[in-house]
Amino acid sequence: MNLSAEIDTPETEAVKQPRIVRSYVLRQGRVTLAQKRAFSEQWPHFGIDYSGELQDFDAIFSRQAERVLEIGFGNGEQMHFAASNEPQRDFIGVEVHGPGVGRLLNALAGDNLKNARVYQHDAVEVLKNEIADGSLSEVRIYFPDPWHKTRHHKRRIIQVEFVKLLCRKIKPGGLLHMATDWEKYAEHMWDVCDAEPQLENQNGPRGFSTRPAWRRQTHFETRGLKLGHGVWDLLYTRS
Repeated sequence: MNLSAEIDTPETEAVKQPRIVRSYVLRQGRVTLAQKRAFSEQWPHFGIDYSGELQDFDAIFSRQAERVLEIGFGNGEQMHFAASNEPQRDFIGVEVHGPGVGRLLNALAGDNLKNARVYQHDAVEVLKNEIADGSLSEVRIYFPDPWHKTRHHKRRIIQVEFVKLLCRKIKPGGLLHMATDWEKYAEHMWDVCDAEPQLENQNGPRGFSTRPAWRRQTHFETRGLKLGHGVWDLLYTRS
């Protein structure tokens, strides 16, 4: 996933230097020839190059519409599903891992979908610098890395300051939708989001929903459910 934060760490000298803590580790894996070809052929149509300046998404999509941001879209199957089934909305995806980006580019091109664009960049920087405050109707964060070990919890994308950043970008009445198959992470999400005064849990404090129709059940989720694993969908309305 795509969260960065600065913390202070001791150095050999008296002056402390900031160190970047990220919520993801780049494990690029094998990029197929088709995925490589997607970057050269489809990126001009579906990719957004990070510039560090506010984007004019009305110009990018050639229309005014509700905008949905998916952070950490993995192999892109959910974003492809959403763009196909919600044509009235525009989708912006952010992912750092090349193989997943390439796969989504090919999928969007294959169905000639005009309502989706893709970043391959850090989500915090995209949110801070390229997306206007109050411009998003929804943010989706599905199955982020739970970082199981206690010493790694600081890498979890759902943190107090990150959620405050999301609240700046989501318009009043908009939605923050998170999903996880790790109960301890769901509890962490509740701890952070139930305490955020700009968010209201649609199912009450520490409440969760069954999977809504707009979120596709993934292959890995299906396998986990068959093994008796739980899945928690948390829906918060921005006040």
